[in-house]
Amino acid sequence: MPCGMKSSKALSYVFLAAAIGWCGFSIAELVYVKLPVSAPDTEQMAVVAVATAAEAREAFAASRPARAPETVQAAEVSKREPLPDPVAAGPVEAEGTPATQPSPIAPAATEPVTAANDKISVEFEEADLLAAVQQETIEATFRGNGRERMAAKLRNNSPTPLRVTVATGQVLEGGRNRVVVTRSATAELMPARSVDLNLTTAALHSSNMVGDAPYKLSYHTAERVDGFLHWAGEHGGLSAPAMQTIVLALTENLPLKALAKFASPGPGEQNTDAFRVETPDLLAALTALRDCGAKMETFAIALDPQLRIEAMIEPLSREAAKRYYGISEKLEWEYWRHELLEGNPSTRHYALFGIARFYPDVALEMLPKWARETQTHPVYRLAAVQALADTQRPEALPILRGLANELGVTSELGKAAMQSADYLDRRLTELANRPQIVAFRDKSRLSGL
Repeated sequence: MPCGMKSSKALSYVFLAAAIGWCGFSIAELVYVKLPVSAPDTEQMAVVAVATAAEAREAFAASRPARAPETVQAAEVSKREPLPDPVAAGPVEAEGTPATQPSPIAPAATEPVTAANDKISVEFEEADLLAAVQQETIEATFRGNGRERMAAKLRNNSPTPLRVTVATGQVLEGGRNRVVVTRSATAELMPARSVDLNLTTAALHSSNMVGDAPYKLSYHTAERVDGFLHWAGEHGGLSAPAMQTIVLALTENLPLKALAKFASPGPGEQNTDAFRVETPDLLAALTALRDCGAKMETFAIALDPQLRIEAMIEPLSREAAKRYYGISEKLEWEYWRHELLEGNPSTRHYALFGIARFYPDVALEMLPKWARETQTHPVYRLAAVQALADTQRPEALPILRGLANELGVTSELGKAAMQSADYLDRRLTELANRPQIVAFRDKSRLSGL
């Protein structure tokens, strides 16, 4: 075969390799350039180059990322297997565009990915603390102060996540002390885990020793307080001292002098100082008992006349007292006048302090007369002297010092006048840079004394 024909035939094989792919084209061209034109094995080497180019193209295609379907001309469709219809055909290539130019790569489809920090839903099994401790699935230790505080440490000994509830009304015992849970609490525990839980409690007896001590769950119930505790759980708003007052009123019906801070126990009476509360807490307790439907005439604390006048004298509880006892703004002066002239003999002199605090103009005019009147009972005269200091008016200072001289500095009333003057002087110094909190009345609208 002539050399020219051999070269022409080898060249046609090389062009066939170029049509297979751009990688094959490069390899075939490299092989052809290195082959001598006159070599007798030109045909065989060209075939080997074509096969090598095909293998290189397959390896390259396997290493590339997935590509979007290409738009091709009908004449270039592979004869070996039909191509799938394109999803979105691109623009037709312009004439003269090299066949070896790679097609644009479409973005790979992505699936929704769950964030690594998303919380895994855990199903907790509900459990009552007393039952769980009895079944030994929960290990519990308690320490409390015998009154309003109880700290619980719980451990889950079961293989199941538990949501443990301490029910309202649950009783705990520590020696002779007994307390009741006044507000339910819940804790979630994973298996083999521990958690600290703070409980709100109240003493069931005024004989409880107040101090840190261990406690344990009790199977006893507090029937006298259960009904109110469930009512309070639905309404809320009670302070711990007010709740404690209610519990002791329901269990022991203690008198006012055992619960009020302004009172003191009599000789031989039980010391209940650990359970004394402020006057606003006493009023809050009575209000809650009345609102829940309790029979107020059965409670000793509600029947004591001293509470009403003490609550009306105390600025922090005065508004609550007016609401509880139904004393309107217009009738307040009549209330003080009635208490002073016709009130309970044991508390009538308290009205002088109320008049001094809330009607100081009236007090500055009236109280010196009561202090000087020899026919007046000594209790009222002494109260009138001391009440002058409660006016918190600078004008009361010279009045008190004058009374001390008039009544005699060595007499009981004279000493009281000097002590009241010293107290008022210190008080005025403290209040010099502070605004007045209590709104006083004008005496021009008052009458009857």
